[in-house]
Amino acid sequence: MTPKLDVLLVTPPSRDRVFQGLAENLTGIEPPVWSTLLATFLQQKGVSVEILDAEAESIGFDATADKIVEVDAVLTVFVIYGHQPSASTQCMPAGREVCTRTHERAPQLNTMVMGTHASALPARTLSEEPYKFVCCGEGPETVYQLVEVLKAGSQQFSHVPGLWYWSEGTVCSNPNADNFENLDLHIPGQAWDLLDMSRYRAHNWHCFDDIEHRQPYASLQTSLGCPYKCSFCCINAPFGGAGIRYWSPKLIVDQIDVLVNKYSVKNIKIPDEMFVLSEQHVLGICDLIIERGYDLNIWAYARVDTVKDRYLEKLKRAGFNWLALGVESGSKYVRDGVDKGRFGDLDIVKVTDRIKEHDIYIIANYIFGLPDDTHSSMQETLDLAQEINAEWANFYCAMAYPGSPLYERAKAMKSPLPDDAGGPGWIGYSQHGYDSLPLPTDTLRGQDVLDFRDEAFEKYFSNASFLSMIQKKFGQPVVDHIHEMMAVKLKRRHRDGMK
Repeated sequence: MTPKLDVLLVTPPSRDRVFQGLAENLTGIEPPVWSTLLATFLQQKGVSVEILDAEAESIGFDATADKIVEVDAVLTVFVIYGHQPSASTQCMPAGREVCTRTHERAPQLNTMVMGTHASALPARTLSEEPYKFVCCGEGPETVYQLVEVLKAGSQQFSHVPGLWYWSEGTVCSNPNADNFENLDLHIPGQAWDLLDMSRYRAHNWHCFDDIEHRQPYASLQTSLGCPYKCSFCCINAPFGGAGIRYWSPKLIVDQIDVLVNKYSVKNIKIPDEMFVLSEQHVLGICDLIIERGYDLNIWAYARVDTVKDRYLEKLKRAGFNWLALGVESGSKYVRDGVDKGRFGDLDIVKVTDRIKEHDIYIIANYIFGLPDDTHSSMQETLDLAQEINAEWANFYCAMAYPGSPLYERAKAMKSPLPDDAGGPGWIGYSQHGYDSLPLPTDTLRGQDVLDFRDEAFEKYFSNASFLSMIQKKFGQPVVDHIHEMMAVKLKRRHRDGMK
Protein backbone atom coordinates (compact mmCIF):
# COMPACT_ATOMS: atom_id res chain seq x y z
CA MET A 1 0.00 0.00 0.00
CA THR A 2 1.34 3.43 -1.01
CA PRO A 3 2.01 5.65 2.02
CA LYS A 4 -0.20 8.72 2.38
CA LEU A 5 1.35 11.91 0.97
CA ASP A 6 2.36 14.31 3.74
CA VAL A 7 1.96 17.71 2.03
CA LEU A 8 0.31 18.90 -1.18
CA LEU A 9 1.21 22.47 -2.20
CA VAL A 10 -1.49 24.06 -4.35
CA THR A 11 -1.48 27.06 -6.69
CA PRO A 12 -5.17 27.80 -7.39
CA PRO A 13 -6.16 28.96 -10.89
CA SER A 14 -6.63 32.73 -10.88
CA ARG A 15 -4.96 34.01 -14.06
CA ASP A 16 -8.13 34.49 -16.13
CA ARG A 17 -9.90 36.54 -13.45
CA VAL A 18 -6.84 38.58 -12.60
CA PHE A 19 -5.69 39.37 -16.15
CA GLN A 20 -8.87 38.98 -18.27
CA GLY A 21 -8.08 38.62 -21.99
CA LEU A 22 -4.36 39.22 -21.44
CA ALA A 23 -4.02 35.81 -19.79
CA GLU A 24 -4.31 33.64 -22.90
CA ASN A 25 -1.18 34.63 -24.82
CA LEU A 26 0.39 37.78 -23.39
CA THR A 27 1.13 37.29 -19.70
CA GLY A 28 3.72 34.92 -18.37
CA ILE A 29 2.91 31.58 -16.80
CA GLU A 30 4.99 31.70 -13.65
CA PRO A 31 6.45 28.71 -11.79
CA PRO A 32 5.23 28.63 -8.17
CA VAL A 33 8.46 29.84 -6.61
CA TRP A 34 7.36 29.66 -2.98
CA SER A 35 6.06 26.12 -3.42
CA THR A 36 9.40 24.99 -4.85
CA LEU A 37 11.26 26.57 -1.93
CA LEU A 38 8.91 25.03 0.63
CA ALA A 39 9.20 21.66 -1.05
CA THR A 40 13.00 21.70 -0.82
CA PHE A 41 12.86 22.51 2.90
CA LEU A 42 10.26 19.80 3.58
CA GLN A 43 12.12 17.16 1.58
CA GLN A 44 15.24 17.84 3.66
CA LYS A 45 13.11 17.08 6.73
CA GLY A 46 11.96 13.76 5.28
CA VAL A 47 8.45 15.03 4.48
CA SER A 48 6.86 13.72 1.28
CA VAL A 49 5.56 16.55 -0.87
CA GLU A 50 3.96 17.21 -4.25
CA ILE A 51 2.98 20.41 -6.07
CA LEU A 52 -0.35 20.92 -7.83
CA ASP A 53 -0.03 23.97 -10.07
CA ALA A 54 -3.60 24.37 -11.26
CA GLU A 55 -2.67 27.74 -12.76
CA ALA A 56 -0.13 26.21 -15.11
CA GLU A 57 -2.31 23.18 -15.84
CA SER A 58 -5.16 25.54 -16.85
CA ILE A 59 -7.75 23.57 -14.92
CA GLY A 60 -10.77 25.08 -13.20
CA PHE A 61 -11.97 25.23 -9.61
CA ASP A 62 -13.85 21.93 -9.68
CA ALA A 63 -11.07 19.99 -11.38
CA THR A 64 -8.54 21.39 -8.90
CA ALA A 65 -10.72 20.37 -5.95
CA ASP A 66 -11.15 16.90 -7.46
CA LYS A 67 -7.38 16.47 -7.69
CA ILE A 68 -6.87 17.65 -4.11
CA VAL A 69 -9.43 15.14 -2.85
CA GLU A 70 -7.90 12.37 -4.96
CA VAL A 71 -4.41 13.02 -3.56
CA ASP A 72 -5.80 13.10 0.01
CA ALA A 73 -2.64 14.50 1.63
CA VAL A 74 -2.21 14.82 5.38
CA LEU A 75 -2.04 18.60 4.82
CA THR A 76 -3.04 20.60 1.75
CA VAL A 77 -1.39 24.04 1.65
CA PHE A 78 -2.75 26.77 -0.63
CA VAL A 79 0.32 28.86 -1.47
CA ILE A 80 -1.08 32.19 -2.66
CA TYR A 81 1.44 34.72 -3.88
CA GLY A 82 0.52 35.60 -7.47
CA HIS A 83 2.97 36.74 -10.16
CA GLN A 84 4.80 38.83 -7.59
CA PRO A 85 4.46 39.08 -3.81
CA SER A 86 2.13 42.09 -3.94
CA ALA A 87 -0.26 40.08 -6.14
CA SER A 88 -1.33 37.76 -3.32
CA THR A 89 -4.55 39.56 -2.38
CA GLN A 90 -6.28 39.36 -5.75
CA CYS A 91 -5.56 35.64 -5.95
CA MET A 92 -7.42 34.95 -2.69
CA PRO A 93 -10.87 34.53 -4.32
CA ALA A 94 -9.62 31.66 -6.49
CA GLY A 95 -8.21 29.92 -3.43
CA ARG A 96 -11.54 30.33 -1.65
CA GLU A 97 -13.42 28.83 -4.59
CA VAL A 98 -11.18 25.78 -4.69
CA CYS A 99 -11.05 25.26 -0.92
CA THR A 100 -14.83 25.55 -0.57
CA ARG A 101 -15.30 22.90 -3.25
CA THR A 102 -12.66 20.73 -1.62
CA HIS A 103 -14.43 20.75 1.75
CA GLU A 104 -17.79 20.08 0.11
CA ARG A 105 -16.27 16.89 -1.30
CA ALA A 106 -14.05 15.97 1.65
CA PRO A 107 -14.84 17.88 4.87
CA GLN A 108 -12.17 15.97 6.78
CA LEU A 109 -9.22 17.29 4.76
CA ASN A 110 -6.78 19.57 6.55
CA THR A 111 -6.28 22.78 4.58
CA MET A 112 -3.99 25.74 5.20
CA VAL A 113 -3.42 29.03 3.37
CA MET A 114 -0.17 30.97 3.30
CA GLY A 115 1.14 34.01 1.42
CA THR A 116 1.56 37.75 1.73
CA HIS A 117 -2.16 38.37 2.20
CA ALA A 118 -2.62 35.66 4.83
CA SER A 119 0.36 37.00 6.79
CA ALA A 120 -1.00 40.54 6.62
CA LEU A 121 -4.52 39.61 7.79
CA PRO A 122 -4.31 36.24 9.55
CA ALA A 123 -7.28 36.65 11.92
CA ARG A 124 -9.57 37.94 9.20
CA THR A 125 -8.41 35.22 6.82
CA LEU A 126 -9.17 32.48 9.34
CA SER A 127 -12.58 33.98 10.11
CA GLU A 128 -13.71 34.72 6.55
CA GLU A 129 -12.08 32.01 4.45
CA PRO A 130 -12.79 28.25 4.38
CA TYR A 131 -9.30 27.06 5.39
CA LYS A 132 -8.85 25.19 8.66
CA PHE A 133 -5.44 26.78 9.29
CA VAL A 134 -3.67 30.03 8.40
CA CYS A 135 0.10 30.43 8.25
CA CYS A 136 1.49 33.78 9.38
CA GLY A 137 5.14 34.43 8.61
CA GLU A 138 7.73 32.90 6.35
CA GLY A 139 6.12 29.49 6.41
CA PRO A 140 8.49 26.52 6.20
CA GLU A 141 8.68 25.78 9.94
CA THR A 142 4.93 26.32 10.33
CA VAL A 143 4.08 23.84 7.58
CA TYR A 144 6.62 21.29 8.80
CA GLN A 145 5.61 21.36 12.46
CA LEU A 146 1.89 21.31 11.64
CA VAL A 147 2.16 18.27 9.39
CA GLU A 148 4.18 16.46 12.06
CA VAL A 149 1.41 17.13 14.62
CA LEU A 150 -1.25 15.93 12.18
CA LYS A 151 0.71 12.78 11.30
CA ALA A 152 0.89 11.99 15.02
CA GLY A 153 -2.91 12.18 15.19
CA SER A 154 -2.71 15.07 17.63
CA GLN A 155 -4.78 18.23 17.98
CA GLN A 156 -2.14 19.99 20.08
CA PHE A 157 -1.40 22.99 17.87
CA SER A 158 -0.27 25.47 20.51
CA HIS A 159 3.44 24.93 19.85
CA VAL A 160 3.31 25.26 16.04
CA PRO A 161 4.95 28.64 15.28
CA GLY A 162 3.05 31.09 13.09
CA LEU A 163 -0.14 29.04 13.17
CA TRP A 164 -3.65 30.49 13.39
CA TYR A 165 -6.40 27.97 14.08
CA TRP A 166 -9.74 27.34 15.74
CA SER A 167 -10.08 25.78 19.17
CA GLU A 168 -13.56 25.29 20.64
CA GLY A 169 -14.95 28.09 18.50
CA THR A 170 -12.19 30.54 19.43
CA VAL A 171 -9.50 31.94 17.15
CA CYS A 172 -6.07 30.97 18.48
CA SER A 173 -2.61 31.99 17.33
CA ASN A 174 1.02 31.30 18.09
CA PRO A 175 4.07 33.60 17.74
CA ASN A 176 5.70 33.49 14.33
CA ALA A 177 8.71 31.31 13.65
CA ASP A 178 12.05 33.05 13.36
CA ASN A 179 13.10 33.83 9.81
CA PHE A 180 15.89 31.67 8.43
CA GLU A 181 19.24 33.44 8.38
CA ASN A 182 21.24 30.81 6.50
CA LEU A 183 19.17 30.24 3.37
CA ASP A 184 21.77 27.95 1.76
CA LEU A 185 21.48 25.61 4.74
CA HIS A 186 17.72 25.54 5.22
CA ILE A 187 16.46 25.91 1.62
CA PRO A 188 19.27 24.89 -0.74
CA GLY A 189 17.45 25.58 -3.99
CA GLN A 190 14.09 25.09 -5.66
CA ALA A 191 12.43 21.73 -6.31
CA TRP A 192 12.22 21.95 -10.10
CA ASP A 193 11.74 18.18 -10.33
CA LEU A 194 8.24 18.52 -8.81
CA LEU A 195 7.08 20.74 -11.70
CA ASP A 196 6.27 20.09 -15.34
CA MET A 197 8.76 22.67 -16.59
CA SER A 198 7.32 22.58 -20.11
CA ARG A 199 4.23 24.48 -18.93
CA TYR A 200 5.89 27.76 -17.98
CA ARG A 201 6.14 30.78 -20.28
CA ALA A 202 8.02 34.07 -20.15
CA HIS A 203 6.20 37.39 -20.37
CA ASN A 204 5.85 38.65 -23.93
CA TRP A 205 8.28 41.57 -23.59
CA HIS A 206 10.94 39.37 -21.95
CA CYS A 207 11.42 37.67 -25.33
CA PHE A 208 11.19 40.63 -27.70
CA ASP A 209 14.59 39.53 -29.03
CA ASP A 210 13.03 36.16 -29.96
CA ILE A 211 9.26 36.55 -29.60
CA GLU A 212 8.44 33.06 -30.87
CA HIS A 213 10.46 31.30 -28.16
CA ARG A 214 9.06 32.15 -24.73
CA GLN A 215 9.45 28.60 -23.41
CA PRO A 216 11.03 26.99 -21.49
CA TYR A 217 11.14 29.52 -18.67
CA ALA A 218 12.01 29.62 -14.97
CA SER A 219 11.76 32.00 -12.02
CA LEU A 220 14.74 31.83 -9.68
CA GLN A 221 14.70 33.39 -6.19
CA THR A 222 18.08 34.72 -5.02
CA SER A 223 17.02 36.65 -1.89
CA LEU A 224 14.10 37.11 0.49
CA GLY A 225 12.68 40.42 1.69
CA CYS A 226 13.53 44.04 0.97
CA PRO A 227 15.37 46.66 3.09
CA TYR A 228 13.15 49.52 1.89
CA LYS A 229 9.83 50.64 3.37
CA CYS A 230 7.82 52.06 0.45
CA SER A 231 4.35 52.81 1.80
CA PHE A 232 2.53 51.19 -1.15
CA CYS A 233 4.37 47.86 -0.79
CA CYS A 234 3.39 44.78 1.23
CA ILE A 235 6.40 42.61 0.34
CA ASN A 236 7.66 42.34 3.92
CA ALA A 237 4.38 41.21 5.52
CA PRO A 238 5.50 37.56 5.83
CA PHE A 239 8.90 38.56 7.20
CA GLY A 240 7.81 40.86 10.02
CA GLY A 241 9.60 43.96 8.74
CA ALA A 242 12.19 45.34 6.36
CA GLY A 243 15.35 43.35 5.72
CA ILE A 244 16.99 41.20 3.08
CA ARG A 245 18.68 37.80 3.17
CA TYR A 246 20.61 36.17 0.33
CA TRP A 247 21.40 32.78 -1.06
CA SER A 248 25.07 32.47 -2.02
CA PRO A 249 26.05 33.22 -5.63
CA LYS A 250 27.42 29.68 -6.00
CA LEU A 251 24.15 28.05 -4.95
CA ILE A 252 22.21 30.31 -7.33
CA VAL A 253 24.45 29.61 -10.29
CA ASP A 254 24.47 25.88 -9.53
CA GLN A 255 20.68 26.04 -9.92
CA ILE A 256 21.08 27.87 -13.22
CA ASP A 257 23.32 24.98 -14.26
CA VAL A 258 20.44 22.56 -13.60
CA LEU A 259 17.95 24.79 -15.43
CA VAL A 260 20.22 25.06 -18.47
CA ASN A 261 21.47 21.49 -18.71
CA LYS A 262 18.44 19.52 -17.51
CA TYR A 263 15.55 21.71 -18.67
CA SER A 264 17.13 23.74 -21.54
CA VAL A 265 16.03 27.00 -19.92
CA LYS A 266 17.35 30.27 -21.34
CA ASN A 267 14.67 32.74 -20.18
CA ILE A 268 14.93 33.41 -16.44
CA LYS A 269 13.19 35.85 -14.12
CA ILE A 270 14.76 36.90 -10.82
CA PRO A 271 11.61 37.67 -8.75
CA ASP A 272 13.52 39.19 -5.82
CA GLU A 273 11.93 42.47 -4.84
CA MET A 274 15.34 44.14 -5.17
CA PHE A 275 18.10 42.24 -6.99
CA VAL A 276 20.48 45.04 -7.99
CA LEU A 277 21.50 46.15 -4.51
CA SER A 278 24.39 44.25 -2.91
CA GLU A 279 27.57 44.49 -4.99
CA GLN A 280 28.91 41.21 -3.61
CA HIS A 281 25.69 39.40 -4.52
CA VAL A 282 25.14 40.94 -7.95
CA LEU A 283 28.71 40.73 -9.20
CA GLY A 284 29.26 37.35 -7.55
CA ILE A 285 26.39 35.88 -9.58
CA CYS A 286 27.43 37.69 -12.75
CA ASP A 287 31.05 36.51 -12.50
CA LEU A 288 30.05 32.87 -12.08
CA ILE A 289 27.58 33.01 -14.98
CA ILE A 290 30.23 34.60 -17.23
CA GLU A 291 32.81 32.03 -16.10
CA ARG A 292 30.49 29.16 -17.02
CA GLY A 293 29.58 30.66 -20.39
CA TYR A 294 25.79 30.30 -20.26
CA ASP A 295 23.67 31.95 -22.96
CA LEU A 296 20.85 33.45 -20.89
CA ASN A 297 18.06 36.01 -21.16
CA ILE A 298 17.44 37.26 -17.60
CA TRP A 299 15.39 40.07 -16.10
CA ALA A 300 15.54 41.41 -12.57
CA TYR A 301 14.41 44.34 -10.40
CA ALA A 302 16.56 47.37 -9.58
CA ARG A 303 16.07 50.86 -8.18
CA VAL A 304 17.03 54.01 -10.02
CA ASP A 305 19.50 54.79 -7.23
CA THR A 306 21.05 51.29 -6.98
CA VAL A 307 22.14 50.92 -10.62
CA LYS A 308 25.87 51.62 -10.55
CA ASP A 309 27.89 52.08 -13.73
CA ARG A 310 30.34 49.38 -12.64
CA TYR A 311 27.51 46.82 -12.51
CA LEU A 312 26.14 47.36 -16.00
CA GLU A 313 28.87 45.78 -18.12
CA LYS A 314 28.91 42.64 -15.95
CA LEU A 315 25.11 42.41 -15.90
CA LYS A 316 24.95 42.55 -19.69
CA ARG A 317 27.74 40.00 -20.18
CA ALA A 318 25.98 37.62 -17.78
CA GLY A 319 22.75 37.80 -19.79
CA PHE A 320 20.78 40.35 -17.79
CA ASN A 321 19.08 41.81 -20.85
CA TRP A 322 16.29 43.55 -18.92
CA LEU A 323 16.18 45.59 -15.71
CA ALA A 324 12.87 46.58 -14.10
CA LEU A 325 12.99 50.03 -12.50
CA GLY A 326 10.46 51.40 -10.05
CA VAL A 327 10.22 54.98 -11.27
CA GLU A 328 6.69 55.17 -9.77
CA SER A 329 5.98 58.88 -10.35
CA GLY A 330 7.28 61.73 -12.46
CA SER A 331 6.73 64.05 -9.49
CA LYS A 332 9.38 64.11 -6.74
CA TYR A 333 6.74 65.61 -4.44
CA VAL A 334 4.49 62.58 -4.98
CA ARG A 335 7.40 60.13 -4.56
CA ASP A 336 8.38 61.83 -1.30
CA GLY A 337 4.86 61.30 -0.04
CA VAL A 338 5.18 57.51 -0.31
CA ASP A 339 8.71 57.20 1.10
CA LYS A 340 10.04 56.60 -2.39
CA GLY A 341 11.68 60.00 -2.76
CA ARG A 342 15.19 58.91 -1.80
CA PHE A 343 16.23 59.50 -5.40
CA GLY A 344 16.77 63.14 -4.34
CA ASP A 345 17.77 65.19 -7.34
CA LEU A 346 19.03 62.14 -9.22
CA ASP A 347 18.26 62.57 -12.91
CA ILE A 348 16.09 59.55 -13.70
CA VAL A 349 16.42 60.04 -17.46
CA LYS A 350 20.23 60.09 -17.22
CA VAL A 351 20.16 56.80 -15.31
CA THR A 352 17.93 55.14 -17.89
CA ASP A 353 20.11 56.48 -20.71
CA ARG A 354 23.19 54.91 -19.09
CA ILE A 355 21.43 51.57 -18.87
CA LYS A 356 20.47 51.77 -22.54
CA GLU A 357 24.08 52.59 -23.47
CA HIS A 358 24.99 49.11 -22.22
CA ASP A 359 22.33 47.53 -24.46
CA ILE A 360 20.22 46.57 -21.46
CA TYR A 361 16.48 46.99 -21.99
CA ILE A 362 14.28 48.67 -19.40
CA ILE A 363 10.93 47.75 -17.90
CA ALA A 364 9.82 51.01 -16.31
CA ASN A 365 7.13 50.77 -13.62
CA TYR A 366 4.83 53.72 -12.94
CA ILE A 367 2.03 54.21 -10.42
CA PHE A 368 -0.93 56.54 -10.85
CA GLY A 369 -3.09 57.65 -7.95
CA LEU A 370 -0.53 57.85 -5.16
CA PRO A 371 -1.85 59.85 -2.18
CA ASP A 372 -0.61 63.27 -3.36
CA ASP A 373 -1.40 62.68 -7.04
CA THR A 374 -3.53 65.08 -9.06
CA HIS A 375 -4.49 64.88 -12.70
CA SER A 376 -1.57 67.21 -13.40
CA SER A 377 1.02 65.10 -11.55
CA MET A 378 -0.24 61.92 -13.22
CA GLN A 379 0.28 63.65 -16.55
CA GLU A 380 3.83 64.47 -15.39
CA THR A 381 4.34 60.75 -14.87
CA LEU A 382 3.07 59.89 -18.34
CA ASP A 383 5.24 62.64 -19.84
CA LEU A 384 8.29 61.21 -18.06
CA ALA A 385 7.42 57.71 -19.27
CA GLN A 386 7.31 58.92 -22.86
CA GLU A 387 10.58 60.80 -22.43
CA ILE A 388 12.33 57.71 -21.05
CA ASN A 389 10.73 55.62 -23.83
CA ALA A 390 11.59 52.31 -22.18
CA GLU A 391 11.28 49.10 -24.18
CA TRP A 392 8.43 48.15 -21.85
CA ALA A 393 6.33 50.07 -19.36
CA ASN A 394 3.95 48.85 -16.69
CA PHE A 395 1.30 51.32 -15.61
CA TYR A 396 -0.28 50.57 -12.25
CA CYS A 397 -2.85 52.24 -10.05
CA ALA A 398 -2.10 52.81 -6.38
CA MET A 399 -3.62 49.96 -4.41
CA ALA A 400 -3.70 49.85 -0.63
CA TYR A 401 -2.63 46.21 -0.44
CA PRO A 402 -3.15 44.51 2.92
CA GLY A 403 0.20 44.48 4.66
CA SER A 404 1.26 47.86 3.30
CA PRO A 405 1.32 51.12 5.30
CA LEU A 406 -1.00 52.52 2.64
CA TYR A 407 -3.67 49.98 3.69
CA GLU A 408 -3.53 51.11 7.31
CA ARG A 409 -3.67 54.75 6.20
CA ALA A 410 -6.67 54.07 3.96
CA LYS A 411 -8.49 52.24 6.75
CA ALA A 412 -7.82 55.08 9.20
CA MET A 413 -9.07 57.65 6.70
CA LYS A 414 -12.09 55.48 5.81
CA SER A 415 -11.14 55.58 2.14
CA PRO A 416 -13.25 53.24 -0.03
CA LEU A 417 -11.49 49.90 -0.45
CA PRO A 418 -12.39 46.82 -2.51
CA ASP A 419 -12.91 44.74 0.64
CA ASP A 420 -15.46 47.15 2.15
CA ALA A 421 -19.03 45.93 2.58
CA GLY A 422 -20.69 46.16 -0.82
CA GLY A 423 -17.33 46.31 -2.63
CA PRO A 424 -16.00 43.78 -5.15
CA GLY A 425 -13.89 41.99 -2.54
CA TRP A 426 -10.28 40.93 -2.88
CA ILE A 427 -10.45 40.64 -6.68
CA GLY A 428 -10.86 44.43 -6.70
CA TYR A 429 -7.14 44.65 -5.91
CA SER A 430 -6.28 43.25 -9.34
CA GLN A 431 -4.70 45.85 -11.59
CA HIS A 432 -6.10 44.27 -14.74
CA GLY A 433 -9.35 42.81 -13.39
CA TYR A 434 -12.89 43.73 -14.37
CA ASP A 435 -13.68 44.83 -10.80
CA SER A 436 -10.43 46.75 -10.23
CA LEU A 437 -10.97 49.50 -7.64
CA PRO A 438 -7.91 51.69 -7.03
CA LEU A 439 -7.37 54.00 -4.10
CA PRO A 440 -8.85 57.51 -4.44
CA THR A 441 -6.65 60.57 -3.93
CA ASP A 442 -7.62 63.85 -2.31
CA THR A 443 -8.83 65.14 -5.69
CA LEU A 444 -9.59 62.02 -7.76
CA ARG A 445 -11.94 59.06 -7.47
CA GLY A 446 -10.46 55.60 -7.84
CA GLN A 447 -12.36 55.20 -11.12
CA ASP A 448 -10.77 58.41 -12.44
CA VAL A 449 -7.33 57.04 -11.67
CA LEU A 450 -8.18 53.76 -13.39
CA ASP A 451 -9.42 55.56 -16.50
CA PHE A 452 -6.22 57.63 -16.62
CA ARG A 453 -4.15 54.47 -16.28
CA ASP A 454 -5.94 52.72 -19.14
CA GLU A 455 -5.64 55.80 -21.35
CA ALA A 456 -1.94 56.14 -20.49
CA PHE A 457 -1.37 52.53 -21.55
CA GLU A 458 -3.03 53.22 -24.90
CA LYS A 459 -1.05 56.42 -25.47
CA TYR A 460 2.29 54.90 -24.55
CA PHE A 461 2.09 51.76 -26.65
CA SER A 462 0.63 53.52 -29.69
CA ASN A 463 3.11 56.40 -29.55
CA ALA A 464 5.03 56.79 -32.82
CA SER A 465 8.43 57.26 -31.13
CA PHE A 466 7.90 54.10 -29.07
CA LEU A 467 6.88 51.99 -32.07
CA SER A 468 9.76 53.36 -34.13
CA MET A 469 12.21 52.41 -31.37
CA ILE A 470 10.69 48.91 -31.13
CA GLN A 471 10.87 48.48 -34.91
CA LYS A 472 14.54 49.47 -34.93
CA LYS A 473 15.54 47.24 -32.00
CA PHE A 474 13.34 44.18 -32.43
CA GLY A 475 11.86 44.28 -35.94
CA GLN A 476 8.40 44.25 -37.45
CA PRO A 477 7.21 40.98 -35.81
CA VAL A 478 7.38 42.64 -32.37
CA VAL A 479 5.60 45.76 -33.65
CA ASP A 480 2.89 43.46 -35.00
CA HIS A 481 2.77 41.70 -31.63
CA ILE A 482 2.24 45.02 -29.85
CA HIS A 483 -0.60 45.88 -32.24
CA GLU A 484 -2.19 42.51 -31.40
CA MET A 485 -1.77 43.25 -27.70
CA MET A 486 -3.42 46.63 -28.09
CA ALA A 487 -6.43 44.95 -29.67
CA VAL A 488 -7.14 43.23 -26.32
CA LYS A 489 -9.19 45.79 -24.41
CA LEU A 490 -9.64 45.49 -20.66
CA LYS A 491 -13.24 45.68 -19.51
CA ARG A 492 -13.98 47.66 -16.36
CA ARG A 493 -17.21 47.37 -14.42
CA HIS A 494 -17.60 51.09 -13.77
CA ARG A 495 -17.34 51.83 -17.50
CA ASP A 496 -19.85 49.12 -18.38
CA GLY A 497 -22.24 50.77 -15.95
CA MET A 498 -22.00 54.02 -17.91
CA LYS A 499 -23.11 52.46 -21.20
